[in-house]
Amino acid sequence: MGSVTVLGSLNVDLVTSVPRLPGRGETVAGGRLHRLPGGKGANQAVACARAGATVRMVGAVGADEGGDLLLRALAREGVDTTAVRRRADVATGTATILVEDGGENMIAVTTGANGHLGDEDTAAACDRLGPGDVLLLQCEVPLGVVRRAGRRAAARGATVVLNAAPAPPPDALGLPLPELDVLLVNEHEARLLASAGTATGTGGEPGAESAEDAARALAARNGCLVVATLGARGALAMRGGASEVFPAPRVDATDTVGAGDAFAGYLAAALARGADPRAAITTAVLAASLAVTRSGAQEAMPRHDEIRSIRNTRSPEGA
Repeated sequence: MGSVTVLGSLNVDLVTSVPRLPGRGETVAGGRLHRLPGGKGANQAVACARAGATVRMVGAVGADEGGDLLLRALAREGVDTTAVRRRADVATGTATILVEDGGENMIAVTTGANGHLGDEDTAAACDRLGPGDVLLLQCEVPLGVVRRAGRRAAARGATVVLNAAPAPPPDALGLPLPELDVLLVNEHEARLLASAGTATGTGGEPGAESAEDAARALAARNGCLVVATLGARGALAMRGGASEVFPAPRVDATDTVGAGDAFAGYLAAALARGADPRAAITTAVLAASLAVTRSGAQEAMPRHDEIRSIRNTRSPEGA
């Protein structure tokens, strides 16, 4: 059984519930403000740990109370934080999140210490990796660090999973990235990345109007497994010209903030456990479906015994 190293962001989440998301220039009165541990990297590390994986977090926080909050939260989950650097010259990253009734959200991120990762962090993320291990990456830290870490991890024989979120500008990520084993995107990210290098750069590659077409374009361009999350519809996996849909169970969504991170963390943990991609995606769909029934990000991540308990409700081919 391999381990998972997460190279990514750590943010303090400032979460306010609102009856509906505001429009441009509009003020909407909200409820209580919650201050919670978050950041896509830290959230995914927690999901990996709750999935039963051995997890190491690589990133940066400030020498402030927000950094203390994040490190305590990861330590409670058993995540190794020895490679999370404390920086006295910059504050911990912060995300301001509005969550409307029904679960949809709006997020603005102040990068803080996350924007100061460099070669030291790339080395810390990769130097312990080997065959059977997984490096899980996102795009809330400098993209140059993401690309260099992916190449270094692939050279060491590790499996490289990139969750291209939040979606970077179409050409900024530098696709194709031959070191990738899995490219994980949502529908918006799939369409945006499929538009890279096209005449418009924004409207999508010709024929990429649907998430399936966009995923097919990305799979053809990158030669890796592309997994597109489809919200309540589940997920789509595409490699070459072959595709498969993984439906999600019907649930009452409360908060979608942590769904993508639950999916990414469970996917990486299953791959580190030696699961084949199909089984890993099936498990990730179940984890994301459970996460949206709860409020918050890290606290919404399900535990592996919960996933086992709902498997019997699935069809044999989806088990």
